[in-house]
Amino acid sequence: MQQKEKTTHFGFRSVPWQEKEAAVGEVFRSVASQYDVMNDVMSFGIHRLWKRYAIASGHLRPGHRVLDLAGGSGDLTRLASQQVGPTGEVVLADINAAMLNVGRARLLNEGLMDNISFVQANAQTLPFPDNYFDCITIAFGLRNVTDKAEALRSMYRVCKPGGKLLVLEFSHPVVPGLKILYDWYSFNILPQLGKLIANDRESYQYLAESIRMHPDQQTLKKMIEESGFEDCEIKNLTGGIVALHMAWKY
Repeated sequence: MQQKEKTTHFGFRSVPWQEKEAAVGEVFRSVASQYDVMNDVMSFGIHRLWKRYAIASGHLRPGHRVLDLAGGSGDLTRLASQQVGPTGEVVLADINAAMLNVGRARLLNEGLMDNISFVQANAQTLPFPDNYFDCITIAFGLRNVTDKAEALRSMYRVCKPGGKLLVLEFSHPVVPGLKILYDWYSFNILPQLGKLIANDRESYQYLAESIRMHPDQQTLKKMIEESGFEDCEIKNLTGGIVALHMAWKY
């Protein structure tokens, strides 16, 4: 009997497991130059508050080492860099070269390079030593990873004992009635904004679909704890449109 090919989701479509990484990569190559503008427009600027809240929850201190996974254009890296200071280290890692180049250019223009390094890396196979980072952040990137469980195990390996994981991601609304409004905006307005501003309707259609396919708050909490992290806490932001999961390695 012929073995059935392993598949996963790319938005609402089912694709061969090994093809998702390239498909996601093409999405982000397409939107890289307009990524920051679109974030501001589609979230009405609220994404900046979500990110500040996430970094504040990390309780970073001078000298800490931070890994900003799927760091893209560098929003969390910038905030972390300011908190860990000249004795600290922030690694902005992203699997996508186009997004990494955007982040490097942006932070260079802002003069924030002294304690920041850049690494093109797959979250599933992180090229860092065991027990290295005091804090690992991943904002709006986990849902694009093909094997989320493997990525979480990889994050656990490179996190120090006593270190913290922060996963900021779109999630499932918990306020009554919000889901209907959110779905209408996501599938009717968001792709049109992508077409108008980034000349790319399809990538923002994928964005809306990928959010719906991402695990809900409790499912993601279970996945994080199954990877080895403990005491996972959930903070719903903007009615659960976004959730911050915080967990520790002991």
